[in-house]
Amino acid sequence: MTKMTEFGGIKLDVSATEPFLSAAELDAMAPAVNAAAAELEEGTGPGSEYLGWMDLPETITEDDFQAIEASAARAQKDSQVYVVIGIGGSYLGSRAVLDALRGMETDSRTGYPEIIFAGTGLCSSMLNRVLSKCTGRNFRICMISKSGTTLEPAVAFRTLRGILMEKFGSTEAARRITAVTDGTRGALRQLADSEGFETFAIPDNVGGRFSVLTPVGLVPLAAAGIDVRAVVDGARKMRAACQSTELRNNPAHLYAAVRHGLYTRGFTTEVMSTFHGDLQTIQEWWKQLFGESEGKGGEGIFPASAVFTTDLHSMGQYIQDGRRNLQETFLCVRNAVSRLTVPSDDSEGGNLDGLNYLAGRTLDDINWKAFEGTKSAHGAGGVPCTSLEMDSITPEVMGGLIYMFEKAVGISGRLLGVNPFDQPGVETYKKEMFRLLGKPE
Repeated sequence: MTKMTEFGGIKLDVSATEPFLSAAELDAMAPAVNAAAAELEEGTGPGSEYLGWMDLPETITEDDFQAIEASAARAQKDSQVYVVIGIGGSYLGSRAVLDALRGMETDSRTGYPEIIFAGTGLCSSMLNRVLSKCTGRNFRICMISKSGTTLEPAVAFRTLRGILMEKFGSTEAARRITAVTDGTRGALRQLADSEGFETFAIPDNVGGRFSVLTPVGLVPLAAAGIDVRAVVDGARKMRAACQSTELRNNPAHLYAAVRHGLYTRGFTTEVMSTFHGDLQTIQEWWKQLFGESEGKGGEGIFPASAVFTTDLHSMGQYIQDGRRNLQETFLCVRNAVSRLTVPSDDSEGGNLDGLNYLAGRTLDDINWKAFEGTKSAHGAGGVPCTSLEMDSITPEVMGGLIYMFEKAVGISGRLLGVNPFDQPGVETYKKEMFRLLGKPE
């Protein structure tokens, strides 16, 4: 019986979960998974007004691509720095793709502005670092917010816009601002229309954490020189693969089923582990996507993350021997920078570190063996392990991975009986914070 599925450069291997979730138990989940998928496709069930992400890969037009690419060309021509302002889903997706690609041999971008992110929190030192990078350099702002009033990005935008106006004057400053916002309403839309900012609309039926394939993600990625057409094409192909009703031939359905089946057996925390530091931001995006979508009504798998081999020297102890409520999903890349190899030390008195047995082997190969050894050890220690394995990271692979996770969390939320497309708990801290700040009613 098939224990893995492979599509679009992504192999999903669930074989190491079988000691904890039998093949028969997994297959028995297929009807419930297909029913959840049918609800999503038919637009029924709670949160159905936010299902626009499902067919985004097919609805992006040539005119959309050309407008995004023209915006990127202007940024390349006149700016050294491109400041993306947003929080949560308004920045994590684009940053995740950008970070994942930046260290790979597939990344050949040159001549594009440096992309930096602001408005992701209220820390003064973080904003000060952004301001320092803009000092003495030509920059643009991409402000991403449906409302324009979310505190963290609004504070950053007010600060950076003021500097832009002081440096260039109001007319040129307005030309250097791109607003990705609501199509018709909100404070940012009102300001953009009155000042003449370049604008891109966020679809009403797409929530922030599902917005990577809208201008929210595509505009900053294009400015960074990422091939956004390839990202969307990867998502389009993954959407087609995720239409299958055969559980083991559908990567999103299989992933959702395995993690939910393990959850019902007491594995209530999922650790996403990677052996590639450049994938750390995709872990953060994944944590928002699943945590904000599932964590409601006392339900949901708690999403955590680890970067190996670094964290094997710290959190690895807990994962190996701690409470057995953990399931683990590995996100691994076989080839990143193949030219990096371990040198030989044949000098007199050399090889004191004992590494000559690795001489000539690539770091990628050694890293992959570390992954295989870790997966085996953790499984033997009582942790059910799933792996998402990729030969290399490309824009197409990133688009496919994003869509697979989005479809999986939609299914998973339905299996839990929660609305995966709202976030009522997020408002609680805001109310208390605004009370303490003395915000007028």
